Amino acid sequence: MNIKRNIVNFMDEKLYKPMTREELAKSFEIGKGEEKTFYNVLEDMEKEGTIIKTRNERYGLPEKMNLVVGKLEGNEKGYGFLVPEKKDREDIYISAENINGALHGDKVVVRVIKKGEEGRREEGEILRILDRANNTIVGTFESSKNFGFVLPDDNRISMDIFIPKAHMNNALPNQKVIVEITRWPEKRRNPEGKIIEVLGYIDEKGTDILSVIRQFNLSEEFPNKVINQVNSIEQSVSQEEIGRRVDLRDLNTFTIDGEDAKDFDDAVSIEKLENGNYKLGVHIADVSHYVKENSPLDKEALNRGNSIYLVDRVIPMLPKELSNGICSLNPKEPRLTLSVFMEIDKKGNVKEHKVIETVIESKERLIYDDVSDLLEKDDEELKDRYSHIYEDLVYMKELCHILNKKRQRRGSLDFDFPETEIILDNEGNPIDIRKEERRIANRMIEEFMLVCNETIAENMYWSQMPLIYRVHEDPDADEIEEFNKFIHNFGYNLKGTKEIHPKELKNLMVEVKGKKEEELLNKLLLRSLKKAKYSSEVGSHFGLAAKYYCHFTSPIRRYPDLEIHRIIKEYINGRLKPNKVENLESKLPQIAEQSSTMERIAEEAEREVEDLKKAQYMKERIGNEYKGIISSLTHFGIFVQLENTIEGLVHFSNMVDDYYYYDEEKYYIIGELTKKKFRIGDEVKIKVIGADVLRGNVDFMLVE
Repeated sequence: MNIKRNIVNFMDEKLYKPMTREELAKSFEIGKGEEKTFYNVLEDMEKEGTIIKTRNERYGLPEKMNLVVGKLEGNEKGYGFLVPEKKDREDIYISAENINGALHGDKVVVRVIKKGEEGRREEGEILRILDRANNTIVGTFESSKNFGFVLPDDNRISMDIFIPKAHMNNALPNQKVIVEITRWPEKRRNPEGKIIEVLGYIDEKGTDILSVIRQFNLSEEFPNKVINQVNSIEQSVSQEEIGRRVDLRDLNTFTIDGEDAKDFDDAVSIEKLENGNYKLGVHIADVSHYVKENSPLDKEALNRGNSIYLVDRVIPMLPKELSNGICSLNPKEPRLTLSVFMEIDKKGNVKEHKVIETVIESKERLIYDDVSDLLEKDDEELKDRYSHIYEDLVYMKELCHILNKKRQRRGSLDFDFPETEIILDNEGNPIDIRKEERRIANRMIEEFMLVCNETIAENMYWSQMPLIYRVHEDPDADEIEEFNKFIHNFGYNLKGTKEIHPKELKNLMVEVKGKKEEELLNKLLLRSLKKAKYSSEVGSHFGLAAKYYCHFTSPIRRYPDLEIHRIIKEYINGRLKPNKVENLESKLPQIAEQSSTMERIAEEAEREVEDLKKAQYMKERIGNEYKGIISSLTHFGIFVQLENTIEGLVHFSNMVDDYYYYDEEKYYIIGELTKKKFRIGDEVKIKVIGADVLRGNVDFMLVE
């Protein structure tokens, strides 16, 4: 057990009273020559927020001092919420008066000043800022005669940043800039900063997405060490390596991806056996052969965590020489792979499987829409073009339905939300926004990757080998209870909300299928569930109703998959000795945490770009009228979602025929005089009246 854990355990004892560092050193029998090291450990633990030092220089655990450590989730109105590091308590409300100079994302120590009551959160006051999250901030520059200020793009940072004249760096009004904080905010005093980079005017081509990239500190360029390593990698597969592997170049393998895809990390093959079972092959690019552990390339990939897709560009986890080159399963080219062969029966059960190092040569680069047209519409031209693999595609369609039925039977939640497709012109302006359909080809690949990931996770679990699992914890009973109260207004009801099984939620999803409230209730259900994450500890995946699950199938764009490939190759080659297992067990928790963190950042950045492109699109359509569905209700207005997935707000101030208010208990908005009601799921007609591209917001008004 390490020294930090010992200190925490010691302070956690009932009889412990806060001690000075000297008293702690004496209790731990620290020798004279070791005191400095011990004091450094205490200092580190204090910076981490694991322990707290009081004003009289005594140390203790925060939870024993009515203190909570966590991250501040800011709000544009100035208040915020503390999201505790320890997940055993609810978020704590922090009023604007009690934020005390902290900004969104800062790691802080909070004292609880008001206990929570029925329907009300605990309230707290920020006592200490442990770690600042925003040394630089992206925003829009505005100027006055003798000074300037920057309005942050991230509206969770509610304060403008004051810029002295000497630090304007020739920035002009309405330009996007990066400002470095030189003086942190204090009570009733805004932060101060200097402009270190001018990105361009708000409406200049590329400035919008570049601003998001800078806001989230994303790296478009790779360091020189990485480039040098990549340049030394051969762009062809050696005969020596082919000779070492199982040669599957004659096997009918092919990739199925979107039309714009450039990196292909999975290929598939299928065979129908004499016993009626299917032999499914999932062949994944062997990225780990090229990305060696602890190399500059590996460290950079871990730092990035995943590839990020921002409408008009990709910020890849690996340089394009790998992601689009030697690692990509390009057609008619030999490529190194890890292949998983699964024999699957007519009920969707994996009867047996094997994982082998292989070399393949993809026969075709297929596109989702083409395969879907072939299988759904029996397109004769496509049937003729792909006659050499047509039978394979038919078998895949059969197997897809079998696997999907098995998942549905066990209660897997299949959230079929439409993806948004944003079409840009050459200047980066959105010219069309529409729903992207999930057709049979998309579903086939999805089912094959799911069963492969599950098979790998279960096999490694029973082999008692370390792994990074994809874990989706059971939802909080309170969240499900709230959701149950809400759906009661639509005539639905859940049983057993204390320890709910995914099958119960699945039954609800089946019940609402095809109803006007389907998409909206599914969205609310999704919000009631916890977020999936990576973990070195085994845990079930609630959403998939799976006992064991991991990510194995996308090592080009996700680091956990790459790490799992390394582990599996060591395992199948008999190289996972006790010392390697011990080493893995010590490093996998950090890899899991880093990967989860970077996944959240990627999701936020992708959503931010999507929102601003939607706002840009609607800004050119002010005055247009559309039909939409009420998607949510708030105390300040109604959100309406259009057919193309764009959502906008009808603010109460723009509903001028009456005074409207939100009845929380009955879940509708009602007019005081007219008694006109608006509920989630109602179809309404709206007119576009405004679009704030900076904030990614769209404003509507109702049309009679």
